[in-house]
Amino acid sequence: MALRIAFSSPSIGSTTSSPSSSCGNQPPSSLSRFLGCPHGRSPGEPLTASGRNRRAAVVARSNLETAMPTVGQVTEVDKETFWPLVKAAGDRVVVLDMYTQWCGPCKVMAPKFKELSEKHLDVVFMKLDCNQENKTLAKELGIKVVPTFKILKDGKVVKEVTGAKYDDLVVAIETMKSS
Repeated sequence: MALRIAFSSPSIGSTTSSPSSSCGNQPPSSLSRFLGCPHGRSPGEPLTASGRNRRAAVVARSNLETAMPTVGQVTEVDKETFWPLVKAAGDRVVVLDMYTQWCGPCKVMAPKFKELSEKHLDVVFMKLDCNQENKTLAKELGIKVVPTFKILKDGKVVKEVTGAKYDDLVVAIETMKSS
């Protein structure tokens, strides 16, 4: 199952945080303005009852010259952090989950993708929200439907799985690991 993707402008009246602080639950400080929300959420993203965000991913916000990909978890990337982290992965296999927040099949695959990242510690797992901000990278990578999983080796896309096809994704990862 896959959904066609179309890029559109953010909706009028969407909620965003003030520029002085990216977290509505904390007073602004110079550190919170630099690092963003202490809860790891995006501006305007609601917190769950526990005070945590809903995404089960690490957001890549580091100096791009010293960026290192993380294994054992999913790293959320954007148009600025994706290629530096792919380059830093070296000869390791990189699996990119291209998703949108409104996509039902993407939401079904997210916990399975996280489990794969915990199982395959020799593979780098990343997520890219194919929103308006990342439109140029999504187009560059040739996304047509969500979810799309791109598998990269040595900085090049070598395989693609479109749709919420977990078994096909597992086979593709295993194949690339053994090649």
